[in-house]
Amino acid sequence: MPASLSYDEDVLTARELYRFYRAGEEETLALRGVSLRVRRGETVAVVGPSGAGKSTLLACLAGLDEPSGGEVRVDGVRISHRPETERARLRAQNIGVLLQSRNLLPHLTVRDNIRLAQRAVRGRPAAAAGELLEQVGLGQRTHALPRQLSGGELARAGLAVALANSPAVLLADEPTGELDGETEQLVLRMVRERAADGCAVLIVTHSAEAVRVADRVVVLDDGRAHEASAPRESQEVGDVCR
Repeated sequence: MPASLSYDEDVLTARELYRFYRAGEEETLALRGVSLRVRRGETVAVVGPSGAGKSTLLACLAGLDEPSGGEVRVDGVRISHRPETERARLRAQNIGVLLQSRNLLPHLTVRDNIRLAQRAVRGRPAAAAGELLEQVGLGQRTHALPRQLSGGELARAGLAVALANSPAVLLADEPTGELDGETEQLVLRMVRERAADGCAVLIVTHSAEAVRVADRVVVLDDGRAHEASAPRESQEVGDVCR
């Protein structure tokens, strides 16, 4: 990691996040005062049972959803409780988002998907689309449409789109959930390389392998969060992912 970057610098912070959903007379409290931080160069895994609020948390951190209470800051700038146009601008500039359903438009080639993401930020891109695809091992698939890619290639192409603008923060929702073991290791290695370059990485996951590569683990259960040490033994990893 470049000497000018500090591991002690909090890039992503969330303070007392609450998220309510209401359907008729029914009210669901998805997040109950969640606070967390991710430092530059750090990888944090968020784990917990289905329905614990993990995807809701990631959406609030990315500015894709608004928390009902609390705030989210990226590089010291508040992204929550702003108009959608402002959140979209800040997200494009500072946050790479890799969603579980991938982030590729089906009618565009992988190269054009990256270029579209880069058009959201003014100025010259930090890396050309072809260069990004080379970095994720898809240099020969530049003109392929998403439907022409294998599952592992889709995951890597989605990662290239998430990294299109050299974000300060990378948020990934189950990035290896549908991958075989070899491809999972490849994707996780690339994510760790981004962290080594100074990116703050947060992964929502059920994967024991993703937990193993994390510097810290946050356990989310019933909308509440607590921090656990990153487990290394197989039994410990299995326990924390359940």
